Amino acid sequence: MSLKKLTKDWRAMSYGFLDASAKRELRRKMIKAVAVPGCQMPYASREVPIARGWGTGGLQATLTLLNPRHVVKVIDQGDDDSVNAASIRQFLARVSGAETTLDTLEATLIQSRHRVPEEILREDQILVLQVPNPEPLRPVQPSMAIARQMHADADYGRLWLKLYEEIVRSGRIMQGAEYPALVNGRYVITPSPIPRWDVRKLHMARHLTLLPAGREKRIHAVPPFTRVEPLVFDDVPYKVEDHARVTCSRSGLKGFFMNEIPLDGGGTRYEISDSHLGAKALERAAGEAVRIGETWYKNGEMQ
Repeated sequence: MSLKKLTKDWRAMSYGFLDASAKRELRRKMIKAVAVPGCQMPYASREVPIARGWGTGGLQATLTLLNPRHVVKVIDQGDDDSVNAASIRQFLARVSGAETTLDTLEATLIQSRHRVPEEILREDQILVLQVPNPEPLRPVQPSMAIARQMHADADYGRLWLKLYEEIVRSGRIMQGAEYPALVNGRYVITPSPIPRWDVRKLHMARHLTLLPAGREKRIHAVPPFTRVEPLVFDDVPYKVEDHARVTCSRSGLKGFFMNEIPLDGGGTRYEISDSHLGAKALERAAGEAVRIGETWYKNGEMQ
């Protein structure tokens, strides 16, 4: 036995960029977050080659889970081709050797900023949602020490009061993205700045959702088949964005979440937010054999 046989050759960086101790810590915190759904777990957020606030938490979680057998998809506001999504996807491929894809059905690990794909995710897929602010109580309690105690006591009265005041003042709940939701009947979470359209996709989903916040050094999770219930009053039903009758100007798809694009002269047109779903619809219309999976919504209604 020699020392050389027990050691590895020197390399410029660890596999997957992060060092082994950082990955071990983050894996432990992921397991704790899964064991206590919705509860925020602190972790020592490391430096990665993007600025704080641009998805460092999501990138760290993805790097921790990544291995050469994974197929990775990166989404930015539903788009696979934005600068942020393309840069992160290229970085992940270079430091891991994993394959990348634009197709939701082919991916096993999906990192997303502010959207959940329209196609239903499977049991073998993991969704990592980038979270800028994981604390749902921050609008009503600026002291994080007190907010932690409120979570421990399940004291969400101020949050309910905030929603009530919005109804009284505006006739409806004005909260759009980051709509607070109760996980497993215990902890209220901020489910990333996803639109209200996407919050119900987390309810009893077959996939694991991780929600890391690198800047705030917190991570929480929604395990598979877990109840995720938006905070609503019994007599004021939960409403999502009304896109049921809106048609995508490029793909012709209808009844999905759309991006509104202003035009010169004051008009608007719409494009489907899930860019690759629109691309697959165009390919199918051109006669290509393209597989489109089952979707959470049909004609604007949750299935």
